[in-house]
Amino acid sequence: MCRTGQDPDGEPGVDATDAVFTSLLEDSAEELYEQAPCGYLSTLMDGTIAKINTTLLEWLGLERPQVVGRMRFTDLLTVGGKLYHETHFAPTLQMKGEISGIALDIKAAGQRMPVLVTSRVKTSGNGQPILIRTTVFDARDRRSYERELLHSRKAAEEARRQAEADRDRLQEALAVLQQSLLPAELPTIPGLEAAAYYHTASADQLGGDFYDLFPLDAGRWAFFLGDVCGKGPQAAAVTSLTRYTLRAAALHDPDPVAVLSTLNTALHERYKSGDTRYCTAIYGTLHPADGQVAVHLASGGHPPVLIQRADGSADYLPTPGGMLIGVLPKVQFTAAHTQLSPGDTLLLYTDGLTEARTGPERELYGDDALRAFTTAQPSAGAHSLIDALSELIAGFGDGLDDDTALLALGIPAPPPTPATENPR
Repeated sequence: MCRTGQDPDGEPGVDATDAVFTSLLEDSAEELYEQAPCGYLSTLMDGTIAKINTTLLEWLGLERPQVVGRMRFTDLLTVGGKLYHETHFAPTLQMKGEISGIALDIKAAGQRMPVLVTSRVKTSGNGQPILIRTTVFDARDRRSYERELLHSRKAAEEARRQAEADRDRLQEALAVLQQSLLPAELPTIPGLEAAAYYHTASADQLGGDFYDLFPLDAGRWAFFLGDVCGKGPQAAAVTSLTRYTLRAAALHDPDPVAVLSTLNTALHERYKSGDTRYCTAIYGTLHPADGQVAVHLASGGHPPVLIQRADGSADYLPTPGGMLIGVLPKVQFTAAHTQLSPGDTLLLYTDGLTEARTGPERELYGDDALRAFTTAQPSAGAHSLIDALSELIAGFGDGLDDDTALLALGIPAPPPTPATENPR
């Protein structure tokens, strides 16, 4: 037997063949995943990227720490790709568990890159969806060929105009739907000033922030503000259910803990058998009396309210123990109380404000900065505070990538007493 790696006829022997196979086996599965000729990524069910291979990172021009746990799959897509994902890709994937060969564009190193995307939902042993595996194929050559074959310059321009018109119509429809999830205007409350503001981060997506203010009886009023997890049509459906449930529960029993408990039961029962949906919210009541307003509220996982006092101070009202609403069948909420005097303003907000990115380092704006900003504002009432905050939000630019809702409730300060002249 020949052991030199070559048989008598000059062909590779058994030892040489074994060496080739050994070398191939050393090319590990992880290396094959990372250096594959196509992109791979795995996401949680809400789209958050949990794993991504080197090939796709190189196409995107991003580093792994920038992506894993910080971005969602839709963040990699162009505006058109996001729209198609919300209206077709995601619903089909949720219904069938897989979708194949979908043409999308990703934002690759500052430019559009056409790709073909295939996704499949991985389920647990009991059939519950746990993550989404996605393969991304480079379709640049194919897209170029299709353009040359199918489109003249005139046809391409017409298609562009049509796409823009379609997008305008879609944005208009989304804006109308978004407004339907918010009160058309706030009611007038004797002796109380109320103001609100809603910032839409993207005209191409429905947000999940909401607020409302409405009467309970002749002497009391109810208010709430919250944020539904996610975006798009599904989030809008949860927002609608949440708003109507809160209103109905408040009219039955306005106690804040009871109202949030009812909402938790409604959301958990509605979504426990499918994709879990939850929200954060603050609900409370206002009882004006003797020139002051008694505030009774509770929070379900939401940022605490901020109170601007007439003396120029500002601080948060602690709401401990507030759990996310809709995740568990039984949750614990804790009530909080405060008193508003003339010149005091109660501010409710969603976390789009405090999680805005600022400065060259893209740091979180944060709770401390919001308190400092509010303290620096004159105690001039709810409308003045909302105007100042809306200007602050506009200054964030693209650092504000989430919808933001604001609701301010306060007692106007009495007008200053005119000085009397001393008699001569």
